[in-house]
Amino acid sequence: MPSNHPYVAAIADPRRVTLLADPPPPGAPSGQWWPPQVLLPEWLEAHADDFDLVHVHFGIESYGPDELRATVATLHRLGKPLVYTVHDLENPQLNQQDEHLASVSVLAAGADELIALTDSAAAAVEAIARRSVAVISHPTLLGHGPRPSGRTGTTVRIGVHLRDLRPNIDGVGTTATLVRAIADLRARGARIDALVRTNERVRDAEAAASIDRLVEGADGVTVERGARLDDDALAAWLADLDACMLPYRHGTQSGWAELCYDLAVPIVSTRIGHIAAQHPDDFHSFDVGDPVSLARAIVDATAPAWTTPGSLARATEVERRQAERRAELDVVRAAHLEVYRRALSSEVAA
Repeated sequence: MPSNHPYVAAIADPRRVTLLADPPPPGAPSGQWWPPQVLLPEWLEAHADDFDLVHVHFGIESYGPDELRATVATLHRLGKPLVYTVHDLENPQLNQQDEHLASVSVLAAGADELIALTDSAAAAVEAIARRSVAVISHPTLLGHGPRPSGRTGTTVRIGVHLRDLRPNIDGVGTTATLVRAIADLRARGARIDALVRTNERVRDAEAAASIDRLVEGADGVTVERGARLDDDALAAWLADLDACMLPYRHGTQSGWAELCYDLAVPIVSTRIGHIAAQHPDDFHSFDVGDPVSLARAIVDATAPAWTTPGSLARATEVERRQAERRAELDVVRAAHLEVYRRALSSEVAA
C-alpha cells in the first residue's frame, strides 16, 4: 500500500499479484488514500479473508509508533505476513525525524521481509533491524511508449524544480547557490541559463518570496511558477535540460533521480541519503552554500556528448536506457514475487 501509487503498481506483476484498491478514509476526497486504512487493526480484522499479505511502502507518518505496534501485532495474530520496503529512512514530508525513525524501527522489527532500494540503504536498515534486507532496485515508472529526448537550445540549460516547497526542499539555499554558480560560469564565458520552477500552490510562501528576490536581476536565472505538471509534462520539462539540480535538504532515495536516468538527464545533487547510490555515473555532487562546488558539478555533468537535449546522442541514449529498464522491470517484479513467496512460506511454517 498504497496501491494507487505508481511505484507500487510498477513492481506488482499483474499476472501473479492482485492489488486491492486503497480503502477510502472516512470523509476524504475521492482518490485520497491517506491516512491509510490498511494499517488500522480494525480494518485488518474486518478484511482478513480478502488479502494474503500487507506490503507497506508509504504513509506511515499518518500513525505513531504505538499505533504501528498495534498494526504489527494484529497481523501476527491473524497469521498475515508483513513486507516493508524502507523508502524513507528520513521522511521528506517532515522536519523532525525522531518519531518517524521510531516508526521505521517498529515496522522493521515486525516485518517478515524487508526491502531497500540500494546496497547502502540496505546497510542502514540492517543496522536498525539487525537482520538481512533484500535489495531490489527502483524500477522505471515510465510506460513503454516513446520517451522525449528534449529540444535543441542555444545555451546549456540547468533546471531545478522546487515543487510545493515541502519540508525536505531547501528552496532558498539551493536557489542562492545556483544564482552565484551561474554568475561565475557566465563570467568565465559559459553560455548557460538556469530555470527555477515552483508549483502555483506552495507550502512556504515566505520561502517562495525569498526565492523571487534572489533571482530578481540575476543574469541567466529565471523563476517559473505554474500548475503542478502531470507525468507527461514533467518528462518533457526534464528532457529539455542539460542537467537537473535536486534541491533536497534531507531524504533517502529520489524518484526524480530515476526519472532523470530514464531521460538521460544527469543530476546535480547534495550528498544526502542514498541518492548517489541509485545511478552513480549520473550523479554529480555539490554543497549548498558553495557555488564553486556547484559550478564544478554542472561542468562535469554536462561534459558528455549525450547530455545535450535534442541531439541524436541523447535520443540514442534514451532508447538504450528504455530497453535496459524494460528488462530490469521484469527482474524487479520477479524479485518482489520471490519476497512474497518467502513471507507466505514463513507464515505457513510458523
